[in-house]
Amino acid sequence: MEINNLEVIIPAYNEEENIANVIKGIRETLGNGCRITIVDDASEDRTLEIARASGAQVIRHPYRMGNGAAIKTGLRQAQAELLVLMDGDGQHLPQDIPVLLKEIDKFDMCIGARDFSKLNLRNFANKFYNGFASYVTLFKIRDLTCGFRALKRREAVKFIYLLPNTFSSPSTLTLAFLKSGRPIRYAGISSLPRKRGRSKISLLNDGVRFFLIITRIATFFSPLRVFVPVSAFFFSVGLLYYLYTYSAFRRFTNMSALLFSASIIIFMLGLVSEQIAQLRMDRTES
Repeated sequence: MEINNLEVIIPAYNEEENIANVIKGIRETLGNGCRITIVDDASEDRTLEIARASGAQVIRHPYRMGNGAAIKTGLRQAQAELLVLMDGDGQHLPQDIPVLLKEIDKFDMCIGARDFSKLNLRNFANKFYNGFASYVTLFKIRDLTCGFRALKRREAVKFIYLLPNTFSSPSTLTLAFLKSGRPIRYAGISSLPRKRGRSKISLLNDGVRFFLIITRIATFFSPLRVFVPVSAFFFSVGLLYYLYTYSAFRRFTNMSALLFSASIIIFMLGLVSEQIAQLRMDRTES
């Protein structure tokens, strides 16, 4: 499969056991003319040498900056308009790249969707993130955290200033595209267990970070989706507490007044945040 103006960007850290096979698989799938860029995040092993020996272009960070920082480096220095982002640990199959590119002309980004039907803690966490992000964006998100995707560079670079330096960059990019009205689609892909080395994602630490990222992006683009439920919660608790105290003691207590006041303040903060978010959108489109 030969595609013009296509570049595959792979952030990598200590992937000497996997990177050669990943590059080989991309060549076999897309042809020898495909540009492959490895962003080496200051690996301490032979990832840099192996990637170069395999014919890939290599950009090396002077020190470890994070997976998200590697993605941002790749986006900034990419030479093609159509990009594919994938991991260098062998879990993403190069054979799935044509699936992502199938309808890319109609969309700004196509994201790989993994199968979460197997019951385990990691899949449960992913389903929770997908559900929360779907609520925030009003779009059915099948896989929020998958880093395997095809996208158009001119759209992605508009959100570089939003992307964190951590593993949460794919989540941020997905929410940013959706909340700014850029069309995306999901395509089913296969995801293999990591064959060599250890995963660099911590389920607990990065899980909490993913949740905070979702909330941050939600308040950036659509604050009322976060503020209104919180305001409604305080109002409901205040109302229930007032009904209880009035029926039991015929009193309107200070606690009820505090809860009602908190709900109003939170709602007004949401309105102000909504206006600020609209002003920030001008920066994205400029």
